[in-house]
Amino acid sequence: MKLAIITGLSGSGKSVALHTLEDEGYYCVDNLPLFLLPAFAGELVKRQDKRFKLVAISIDARNAPAEFESISSLLEPLQQAGIRHDIIFLEAQDETLIKRFSETRRRHPLTGGDRPLEEAIRLERELMAPFLSVADLRIDTSRTSLHELKHLVRSRVSERLDTKISLLFQSFGFKQGVPRDADFVFDARCLPNPHWEPELRPLSGRDAPVARYLGDFPDVQRYKEDIVRFLEQWIPCFEREGRSYLTVAIGCTGGQHRSVYLVEQLASHFRTCGRRIQTRHRDLATTGD
Repeated sequence: MKLAIITGLSGSGKSVALHTLEDEGYYCVDNLPLFLLPAFAGELVKRQDKRFKLVAISIDARNAPAEFESISSLLEPLQQAGIRHDIIFLEAQDETLIKRFSETRRRHPLTGGDRPLEEAIRLERELMAPFLSVADLRIDTSRTSLHELKHLVRSRVSERLDTKISLLFQSFGFKQGVPRDADFVFDARCLPNPHWEPELRPLSGRDAPVARYLGDFPDVQRYKEDIVRFLEQWIPCFEREGRSYLTVAIGCTGGQHRSVYLVEQLASHFRTCGRRIQTRHRDLATTGD
């Protein structure tokens, strides 16, 4: 049995994630009271029913705040029963959440009385912090479309047939901010910048002329090789600790040339090593380098 626990902030896409897993064949339960989690999972294991081989539940702040303080003790019975479980924490920036609630005219579950939306969001962050501290996968949906979120959930959370870690290489531009859901962040702004070559400026790191330009610089190759060595050394340690996901973010000024090139190079290397790889170019469509 595999259990996916979807949690995080209201308005960040938890329902989308749960419905996506349902389409992938998961048995889904929305807003399960947290104190029922050990008994619920234990009963499913006892039944040995093929319908419950893949199960996903969502948990949100409508549970009593005190329950979140004992999240580790509530997860311990799952580990003792040998239930594979991943905690997927979805979040977004405050201004994004406010905009989404305003556009949909939905009520935040913690608003009411004299508590405005902004205060409700801050309170929810505090209540959900224990989940964030134990999350296996953290997804910031501030700049993620509905289609992209569905793809991320399908590819990163759906049933994996092996115990190898799933690697996501993501390019980004520092002008647009550092991804908050990255496990490792590397800064490529020290490398030669194709932006200053007029014929390369409108291209991206996925285009052959840019790849040839960057590939000719020894420093670029050394930078890539250093990242490869670092990851090859430490990925096995994460796997031994039971980690299922790892997000590696590579940033340059605008997220168009250097970071994109390095992401493609790193993805190609680890893909040939038999790793499960995904790539995402967060700012490629909207910014220059």
